[in-house]
Parts: sequence; structure tokens; C-alpha cells
Amino acid sequence: MGEVRKLQKKLRQIENLEIKISLSPEERFKISRKAELRSRLAELQLQLSGPQQTLGIVGDGKKEKMKRQVEDAPEALPSQTPPASKILKGEEESKAQATPAPAAKQRGRGGETEIGRQRERTEPADVSHHCRESDNERQLRQEEAEFTSLKSSWEKAKFRLRLLEGHNDIVTCVVAIDNLVVSGSRDTTVKVWHVPTATEHKNLGGHTGGVTCLSAPPPEYCKRLARSLSVSDKERFILSGSADCYVKIWALNIGQCVKSIYTFNAVTALCFVPEEDGYIITGSDGGKVQAWSWHTFQNCQSINAHQEAVTSIQSQGPLVFSGSAEGGVSVWENRCSDRDPLRLLHHWSGQVTGCGGEGGRLTLSPRGDRVFLAHGRAWLKILHWRTGTMSRLTNHSSITGVTDCVHQTGGLLIGSCYDLANGESSLNLFSLPQCRYLTSLTWPDAPRILCFAAWTTGSGDHRWVTGGRDLIVWEQLPNSGKQK
Repeated sequence: MGEVRKLQKKLRQIENLEIKISLSPEERFKISRKAELRSRLAELQLQLSGPQQTLGIVGDGKKEKMKRQVEDAPEALPSQTPPASKILKGEEESKAQATPAPAAKQRGRGGETEIGRQRERTEPADVSHHCRESDNERQLRQEEAEFTSLKSSWEKAKFRLRLLEGHNDIVTCVVAIDNLVVSGSRDTTVKVWHVPTATEHKNLGGHTGGVTCLSAPPPEYCKRLARSLSVSDKERFILSGSADCYVKIWALNIGQCVKSIYTFNAVTALCFVPEEDGYIITGSDGGKVQAWSWHTFQNCQSINAHQEAVTSIQSQGPLVFSGSAEGGVSVWENRCSDRDPLRLLHHWSGQVTGCGGEGGRLTLSPRGDRVFLAHGRAWLKILHWRTGTMSRLTNHSSITGVTDCVHQTGGLLIGSCYDLANGESSLNLFSLPQCRYLTSLTWPDAPRILCFAAWTTGSGDHRWVTGGRDLIVWEQLPNSGKQK
């Protein structure tokens, strides 16, 4: 068992090295041993008692759906809770917070029924209480019926997958704009793709280091910049950050860089905050968070916010959320000022979030008072950022699974999933806001997914783009037949 854990740790370290923005010769040699270590791990797992050592893998070793794996496992939760979720040690209370399962609702409803009976003895004329109780029951039944229908729909979902070929290194970031997909890569380029034809539209070369992050300002802010540059007000712009310490602003239609901002630090994360005149927020490899005016492109603020590299920055209204490699999460309020616009509201360390470590990265996605965190483990974390309380959402049926990115779109929470032991990759879908498991989407030899973007078509169908070793567009097809 000790050797298994050592091999798992080495594989995790190798996978973290593979997504670094630059590699030394020594690191490349370590990566070259991945197949050897994975083979040895598989041998040891076969020698050990499979189901006890590799959670979620059935005894004959055959690969099955995440749902089936967990249902066959002895510690699986009742069927009312997400099939993707297993009770881990010490996790019961956090699971109750993360996914308010129908079973819990049923217990609550039973309690209300008992109270109703007591009142019936003392207050037989209280008709309004019974009406409310009946309304609650109807609402619960309606919610359960809607979830059942949604789950059935996604279990039958089919997607057409199209490979976008052009990058010669891993794709680190993607965004979607209208019918265009923009991707950034460790190969230093930003590429623009025309989705309907799956062809490369523009190759934006200008960075001298790997591209780490992208952000798309809203159309109204693009119009302001277009007017100042005397170009068409239909021009769309994209922001790219790189290890070369630059943020570049690209005009997509003309395919040119219209502005470069030197940040003095390798840029590892960025986002656009559409408040007042607009702000660009960047994060660096040294943990610094900086604010830049969209009006003047001057630096408004520099803060030593984190101990290690800032790996994710997202905005939600006037709030900005930053996450770092050591697992810390900071919540900022944008005060819409020309000087020091960001005010720290909360900071939760890696000891609180339980994230970070082993050279990994943390990605986040805020939703109201919650922030979903992906940090290279088999589960998603949920930080209730006002109170600092944490809960878990299991995202993988194997202890060797890792989660690289998390995204919200159209009432869905989507977590990527990659198994260190066998190299299998998938996307796990959960319903929002309850975070109940819907289904897992995968195909043979699916590559590791490091970044994700999504939009919907005019007919309401989903289109996604995933990046990593490959850049792939997912186009949802009419709901019929089995999942493709």
C-alpha cells in the first residue's frame, strides 16, 4: 500500500509538471517516466484487493460509467443522492451542506408533518398551515419530477466532437465569442477559430512566453475602445496574459495587437470587471494581484495578495475572486476608483479551504455566496465565502481522480475529471443550484481537460469547447438514442 501511495504521488507530481508553462530538462525527464510508473501502479493494484484499494472500480477491472461504479461500491450513498458521490471519511456533514439531497428534504418534510399533527390536536381550525404543507409537498414533487426529467435528458445526450488542429503544445485557456473560439497555448500563440467550419480564423503571434489566460470584455466596453482607436464599433477585443509579463489586447477582426501592458511579473490569471469604466485584474506567478484601468490602461493598484502563483481570477458583479496555488482564496470588492479600487472583503487560507499543495493549481467559479473550487483532487470543494465554511462535492469515483477545472453554464455545474492511474478523462455534470449529479460524458482516449468555455445556440442547444492536449468543440445534437 505504501508503494501505491508513492506512485500515486509521483504521478500527480508529473501531471502537475505537464501543465506548467515552461519545463526544464530535468522536468521533461520526469514526465518521460509517466507510462512506466502508470504500468507499475496498475500491476500493484491488480495484486491488491481491487475494490478496497481503488474505490469505484468493480472487481473484474472493467471500465464502467461513473454511476455504475459507485452504485456497485459498498459505501455508495442512497439512490436519492448524486450517484457520482461517495461518502469519504469525515465527509458526511460536508456532503449534507454541499448537496441537499432529496432524502434530507424528505426528513424535513416528515418533521413538518409531525408538527402539523401536534397542531391538529391543539389548533384544529388552522387550515392555512395544512395548505402551506400541501404547497411544500407539491413543490418538492415538482422539483423532483423536473430533476428526473433533466437527468434523463442528459443521460441520453449526444454530442458531435470536432478537433481544432493548429497548436503545437498544450492549450491552457479558451473563451467563446459569438461563433468564434479563442484559445491560448503554451506555444506562445493566441488562435481564433471559426466554429461552424472548425477552421483557424486568425493566428495572433506576439507573446514570447506561454499564454496562460484569456478574457473577453463585454460588447459595450469593446465599443468604447473601438471608438478611441477609430476602428469599427463592431470590433471585438480579447485580452491575453503570458509568462512574458505582458497583457495584450487583440482586435479580432483585424487580427492585430492594439495595446500591450507590461506588468513586471509573469501573468498567470486575469479577468475583466465590467463596472464603471471597466478594469483589468491580473494575477502573477509571485502571488500579486493588480488592477488596470480600461480607460487609461494605467496600473491602479498592486497587492501582494497570495503566497504563491495566482492561478484563477473571476468576477461576479462588483466582486472579484482570486485563487492561488497554495490553496488560498481572496474575495475583493471593486469600489470603482481610479486609485486602489480593490478592497479585501475576505481571505481564506489553504488551511481553511483544504486546497493546494504539490505544485498544483486552483481554479474557481463563484455563484452567489458560494465559490466552487477545483484543485487537483477527486472532489470539488465549495467555499461559503462569507463564513469560511467548506463542503465537498465528489467528482470522481476513483481515489486517483483529479479535477482540473470547474465551470457553470445554463443551469449546469461542470467539472473535468482525469484519472492518474489509467489516463481516462471525462466531464461530470451536476444540476444547479442543488449540485445533484446528472451524468458523465466521455469517449475512448479522451484527453485531459484543462480549460473549458461554453455558450448556447439560438435553438438552446449547448456548445462547449475544451482545451488541454487537444482543442475540441462539442456540439449538442437532438436528444435521441444513446450518449455519444
